[in-house]
Amino acid sequence: GRETPSNFSPFFPVEFLSTASLIMIHLSRLSEDLIMYNTKEFGFITLSDSYCTGSSLMPQKKNPDSLELIRSKAGRVFGRTTGLFMVLKGLPSAYNKDLQEDKEAVIDVIDTLNAVLQVTTGVISTLQINKDAMERALSPDMLATDLANYLVRKGMPFRQAHMAVGKAVHLAESKGVSLSHLSTEDFKSITPMMGSDISQVFNHQHSVEQYTSPGGT
Repeated sequence: GRETPSNFSPFFPVEFLSTASLIMIHLSRLSEDLIMYNTKEFGFITLSDSYCTGSSLMPQKKNPDSLELIRSKAGRVFGRTTGLFMVLKGLPSAYNKDLQEDKEAVIDVIDTLNAVLQVTTGVISTLQINKDAMERALSPDMLATDLANYLVRKGMPFRQAHMAVGKAVHLAESKGVSLSHLSTEDFKSITPMMGSDISQVFNHQHSVEQYTSPGGT
């Protein structure tokens, strides 16, 4: 018969593959964001020519091939992970020859992840951020939650603050103006807790800087 060592576990390869899959999820989503922000419709960033290729049909087009390939490699890693899960699902305890399948999967994912991380580093280190285009895309409506938080800091429960800001948004829409262009009297008509200091809310830089938790912006 076959011995069953008490310390044997066939799961460390699949744990590595699972971690690699999570990394690829993040890199794939980042790639999609950068592809979108690089389009003419957004224009938030400009990718380096070193990480793009020309179109075979349209001379003016610059394809973000490096990011598209990173996005596609995520499927390759997920496939390797899922494949090993299928091998493991019916195995009894101890080593079985089925587990030789983990070698190819692990080696392939190591090579894939190594290449993807190098390309990602190159793309990010060479891209250009178009600050003016990003600032033009800002709007006062983005700060509606900040307006609710402003009321919360004055003692209003968030549920009520949420409703008050909703009324302010509706009032602005009915007047055909942006939220920040409502008068102090307009805001006070919704709740007297909205005072003249409300103008400080409509500052995008202040909005970003007030949050200190990672990812809080």
